[in-house]
Amino acid sequence: MNVARHVEQAAAWFPDHPAILFEGRAVSYRELNERANRVASALRAAGVERGDRVALYLPNIPAFAVCYTAALKVGAVAVSVNSIFKADEVRYILDDSGARVLFTTGELLANVPHADCPALERLVVCEDDAQGHATLEQWSAAGSADGRALDLDRGEPAVLLYTSGTTGVPKGATLTHGNVVFNDYACVHHMGVRQTDRLMLFLPLFHVFGQNAIMNAAFAACATVVLQRRFVPDQVLDSIQRERATMFFAVPTIFINLLALDLSRWDLASVRYDFSAAATMPQEISRRWTERFGRPVFEGYGLTECSPFACYNHDFRHKFGSVGTAVENVELKILDEDGHELPRGEWGEICIQGPGVMKGYWRRPDDTAAAIRGAWLRSGDIGTMDDEGYVFIVDRVKDMINVAGFKVWPAEVEQVLYRHPAVREAAIYGVSDPVRGEAVRAAIVLRDGAAVTPEEIIAFCRERMAVYKAPAMVELVRELPKSATGKILKRVLRSR
Repeated sequence: MNVARHVEQAAAWFPDHPAILFEGRAVSYRELNERANRVASALRAAGVERGDRVALYLPNIPAFAVCYTAALKVGAVAVSVNSIFKADEVRYILDDSGARVLFTTGELLANVPHADCPALERLVVCEDDAQGHATLEQWSAAGSADGRALDLDRGEPAVLLYTSGTTGVPKGATLTHGNVVFNDYACVHHMGVRQTDRLMLFLPLFHVFGQNAIMNAAFAACATVVLQRRFVPDQVLDSIQRERATMFFAVPTIFINLLALDLSRWDLASVRYDFSAAATMPQEISRRWTERFGRPVFEGYGLTECSPFACYNHDFRHKFGSVGTAVENVELKILDEDGHELPRGEWGEICIQGPGVMKGYWRRPDDTAAAIRGAWLRSGDIGTMDDEGYVFIVDRVKDMINVAGFKVWPAEVEQVLYRHPAVREAAIYGVSDPVRGEAVRAAIVLRDGAAVTPEEIIAFCRERMAVYKAPAMVELVRELPKSATGKILKRVLRSR
């Protein structure tokens, strides 16, 4: 087994079919596979062996797919480095993983502390000024275009995907070839990806959503990735129209931003499928999207630690507001703090068992043991399950606010806020309170041209929920802090 076999298979079956469309250029499956073979030859010549780590500190460019596939072909472990990380963050990932080779760009070289990374032997520059280092083309020119991925055991590590580190230093989730291949086929099956589809990919490739649920799923289906460096609304919408994209993948904040735009100047009729994950989709936003475009926003659920696909809200039995049921071959349970299963309808921690669950955290046995207990991955998410097995996300365990002993789940308050006509984006978080322990606070971005006072927002909430759940304070802001994937960073709000 080898994840890279997806590309090899597509190159054999559909050699001239575009694997990637990027900035006016098409990369066929034949070209992608041959370029990956040349890089794989260069890796072998450099002494990279089975199990060695190869780091990718790259933006969304075709070279990411080439180098990723090449690393897996030789049995190396592909280490994804967040492309917005700075020197200290990059050094931590390189040292923790022990990466021997790093693929990056000239623009990002300034953030690579080569001298401080003793395991790092070689830098290869894939774009921009190489500044004295070998370019990807130079480095791989002598390599053979022929080759075949090494046959590996399904339990061997394929990738290290580092968690965001919201509660401490980042940890490398170790996903095996079996994990990733399972995820790819689960995505293709449940989302209905076809060989003729064109999947929009502007979410970062260093993240599990973009890497596995979009790029690798597309390659498994022999479909086409319409690759964007990042989400810039006009550029993405232009690309959908020009390339006739059929599948649109985003996070809730992007759907919110698009709903605020006049989209009439673009022909978006080619899109047949919309998908949201990585954060809870407010029901009001999902409803508005469906009313506007006549199709639902399908939702999935999972974690980096389970590759990530674990749950899907099916087209044949779609339940509004749910993330669906467990995907095939995966089990979900709602457990209490002691690991006992709770009755249907009760709130508890969502726990996952199945072939997508990671091998563990890289070189962190204690963290692994805390996350995977009795073969069940503890998600850290609070949810409930109905009688048909459909899961409804309540919130993250760590985001729960304790107001004088009463539990307040931010997502519940946010759902109410999104019903206010002046609210564009909202984030609820807890702050320390000397009397009640914690107090509920809201940061809100208003819609263009809207006017409302914090007092009016508080009154709106108090009319629709228990007073202790309503925000005690509302801050009107121009924007909310977000991660590279578009998640709202509540830890940043709390730190203020």
